[in-house]
Amino acid sequence: MAALVFLRRHLAFLAFSVVILSAPLFTGNIYYLSILAFMATRLMIALGLNLLMGQAGQISLGHAAFVGIGAYGSAIMTTRWNMDPWLAMLFSAVFAAAVAGLIGVPTLKLKGHYLAMATLGFGEIVHILLVQFKWLTNGTDGIGGIPSLAIGGIDFGDPQMFHWLVWGVVLLMLRISLNLVDSRVGRSLRALHRAEVAAMSLGVNTSFRKVQVLMVSAVFASIAGSFFVHYVQYVSPVSFTLTFSVILVTTVVIGGLGNVWGAVWGSVLMVLLPEYLKRYNQDYTLLVFGVMLIVIMIFLPGGLVSFKTLVAKTRERLGGARTASAAGPGPARGS
Repeated sequence: MAALVFLRRHLAFLAFSVVILSAPLFTGNIYYLSILAFMATRLMIALGLNLLMGQAGQISLGHAAFVGIGAYGSAIMTTRWNMDPWLAMLFSAVFAAAVAGLIGVPTLKLKGHYLAMATLGFGEIVHILLVQFKWLTNGTDGIGGIPSLAIGGIDFGDPQMFHWLVWGVVLLMLRISLNLVDSRVGRSLRALHRAEVAAMSLGVNTSFRKVQVLMVSAVFASIAGSFFVHYVQYVSPVSFTLTFSVILVTTVVIGGLGNVWGAVWGSVLMVLLPEYLKRYNQDYTLLVFGVMLIVIMIFLPGGLVSFKTLVAKTRERLGGARTASAAGPGPARGS
C-alpha cells in the first residue's frame, strides 16, 4: 500500500526521469543530444527562477548575470588557475550565492517595477564587466580551451555521458524544487507572494526568505552556466545579455508561473521552438515569442500547465450549453 501511495505521488517525476534518461539509448545523434543538453541547462535556470518569481513573487530581469558568473568562474579558474573543474563549479556557485546575498539585501526591499529596474541594472553591470575586464575575461573574444568534466576515467565530453550527468543533476534540482514547494518554506514563500504584510504578521521573516530564495536561484543559475561552458568549451559575454534574461523570464511565464512543472514545459518549448524556426528565418524568432506570449497570457493566464484546466472548463461549458438546448425553450410568458 505504501509503495502504491509513493508511486501515485511521484508518478509524473518517475515517468519524466525514465523518458529523459533513456533518450541516449534511442539516438546517438550529436545534434539531438546537444539540444537536450542545452535544454537541461535552461531548465536548471528556469527551476531557480520559478522559485524566485512564481513562489516568492520577486521579479528578476538580470538573471543572466548569475549564469555568467558560473560560466566565467569555471572558465577562468580552469584555464588560468588550472583548478579542477568540479571545484571551479563549486566555488563559482558559492560566489554567485554570495553576490546574490549582497545585492538581495538592498534590492529586494523594492517592489514592482522598481525591483525590475534594479535587477535589470545588476545584469547590465555584470555584462559590462565581462566585456571591459579584458585582463580577466578576454573581453569580447571570450575564453576557449575550457576542459570537459571528468570523473576518474569517465570523460563527460562525450555527448551521451554528458547527457546522463547533466540530466541527473537536473532531476535532483527538480526533486529539490518539488519538495521545497510542498514544505514549510514553500508555504511561507507563497504567503509572502500573496500578502507580505499578512505573512509578516504570521511570523514569516520575509526579508530573510527573499534573500534565501534569491541565493538558491543564483546557485541553480551558476551551476547551469558551469555545465554549459564545460560542454561547449567556450564562453563569451554575448551569451549573457538582457535579451537572455528576458527569454528566461518568458520561459517561466509561458510554462506556468508558480508551478514547478511549468518550468519544465516552458524550457522544452523555448529550446525546441527556436531550433525549428531556424529552418525558416531566425529573424522571426522574437516575433513568434512575442505573439505566443500574448496568446498564452490571454487564453492561458496560468501558462502551459493550465491547458488541461482550460480544456475541462471548455467541455463543461459545451456540456451545459447542450443540456440547455436539449431542454428546449422555456414556457412562454403569460401562459
